[in-house]
Amino acid sequence: MIAGSEIIEKQVLEKVTPSPKERKDLENVIKQLKVEVKNEIEKSKLKVSIVLVGSTAKETYLKDSVDIDLFLLFSTSISRRQLQETGLSIGRSILKNQEECFAEHPYIRGIYKGVKTEIVPCYKIESASQKLSAVDRTPLHTSYIKEHISESQKKEVRLFKQFLKGIGCYGAEAEIEGFSGYLCEILILEYSSFQNLIINVQNWQYGEKLSLTQAKSPHFDTPLVFIDPVDNERNVSSALSIEKFAIFVKACKEYIKKPCITFFFPKDVKPWSIDKIKKEIGPREVIAVRAEKPPIIPENLYPQVRKAVRSIKEMCERYEFTILDSKFHINNTSIYMILFPEKRTISKTMLHMGPPVKMKKNADEFIQRWADNHRTIGKPFEKDKRFYVEIDRKYTDIKDLLEEHVKNLSLGKHIDKVVKRDFTILERDNLLIGDLRIFWTEYLDKKMPWER
Repeated sequence: MIAGSEIIEKQVLEKVTPSPKERKDLENVIKQLKVEVKNEIEKSKLKVSIVLVGSTAKETYLKDSVDIDLFLLFSTSISRRQLQETGLSIGRSILKNQEECFAEHPYIRGIYKGVKTEIVPCYKIESASQKLSAVDRTPLHTSYIKEHISESQKKEVRLFKQFLKGIGCYGAEAEIEGFSGYLCEILILEYSSFQNLIINVQNWQYGEKLSLTQAKSPHFDTPLVFIDPVDNERNVSSALSIEKFAIFVKACKEYIKKPCITFFFPKDVKPWSIDKIKKEIGPREVIAVRAEKPPIIPENLYPQVRKAVRSIKEMCERYEFTILDSKFHINNTSIYMILFPEKRTISKTMLHMGPPVKMKKNADEFIQRWADNHRTIGKPFEKDKRFYVEIDRKYTDIKDLLEEHVKNLSLGKHIDKVVKRDFTILERDNLLIGDLRIFWTEYLDKKMPWER
């Protein structure tokens, strides 16, 4: 037992465990949903079975985070097109505030009687080797957990999930890049309890590999590898980023030293004043590209924004602007892709390196190419057995570079569209604004969620 943790964990479980009435109410909603779905299935005249999956089916859901995941299992003889059309039609006819989402094929997400609900079509399979798409495995995951998890371990999963929520690492979606619910469950199966897991995590290193079976599996280069017990070709923790892996290990070490309720329920970020932000930033350079936020779901938006930031950073570095850090911020209307260059402006000329002197053909071509070039400052010269030439830089101000070239980069399908339509380069003073106070507070303060 981690000293001083027992009372804290008891309090956490009281807060996150649904009451008998709440469970009963949810069961009734699920029953009503199944009846409506069955009626729609009968209209389609197809043989489709219904399976409840996810944390509600496994009784590992958190009180304040209830989702209904209902899967429609079609025969593998049905075409992909018919599966999609029927599945979407059923979802559209039942759910409110609906949106069409996309995994390997479309599904409907919305609200049913006040509860977040997903209706997902998939193929009915007996083993992962029969899967026609990744979602076909999900009912197998639910069956596996229901068969192997004990009643007491369901409490351990809830504790673990809330711990991850508290430290900002819960969720495998692109916005979070953390631990999925299924990964939480198999980690508890591996270590038996939340405390035993936390204690063992102290010794984890990049590439930690876990498996509940003895089956052979491929090599995965990720911070954590946990082989899926229902599909040994899959790494359940593939979505976990290096950043979230490091935060999790750090949080486990610090929780053991000094357990605290804020690991589970951190205090809200208190945004600093603009004056304090200006003072903390000091003289460092900062510049950003702001674009309209495209109307797409987070699962599609966040990977594109990360790609866009990488592309912009790499382009700046190709033109020899040193970028010390890069971040992004997304609000309801805009995307901010933020760079921290070492210098806003760089020298007017640069030394361009040519081939070694001994490579005569290449050296001659280099001399010929640059001898009369309009950008050349002086003739090519030899230094340390290699040819060099001093040339004018095309861009000496990072703002000019961004204004001219951002729209030509490959930033992601939807980001490309909004950037080509319009974007703004924001300099330091235009970034120290009220809308970005929380971003700046978190960036500059460096406190972990449990330290607030």
